[in-house]
Amino acid sequence: MADFLTALQISGSGLSAQRTRVDVAASNLANAESTRGPDGLPYRRRDPVLGEANPNPGAGSLASFDASLAESSGVEVKQIVEDPTPGKKVYAPGHPDADRDGFVVFPNVNPVHETVNLLSASRGYEANASAVDTLKSMAQRALDIAR
Repeated sequence: MADFLTALQISGSGLSAQRTRVDVAASNLANAESTRGPDGLPYRRRDPVLGEANPNPGAGSLASFDASLAESSGVEVKQIVEDPTPGKKVYAPGHPDADRDGFVVFPNVNPVHETVNLLSASRGYEANASAVDTLKSMAQRALDIAR
């Protein structure tokens, strides 16, 4: 039963991480035209950094793979970082955020890139949800057999 719970915990952490990826990509898309944030600067694209929730420093050999899998607790969002690339400058002299030369700096958000991130995160979420359903089904069958 502990293996079922471990697998469920790992899949649950995957669901949470993919949900964060969706949230961040959606925020990036929503702010793709935000030229002025609370700090007065254009919005900066954000990316979640994922990592192993319980890294096993002794992992590396095939023999330690089973042990590291048993000790793993899934994935987690380590941090959300801002993309340092500069935003695009567009000549728009009538824009309220235009500089004295008539240029406006827009966020460094590429809608195509964010859409791909959304699709990827959505697929990852679906895969983890499917794993949870499979685990539930396996646990139910195990209980049926035990009866």
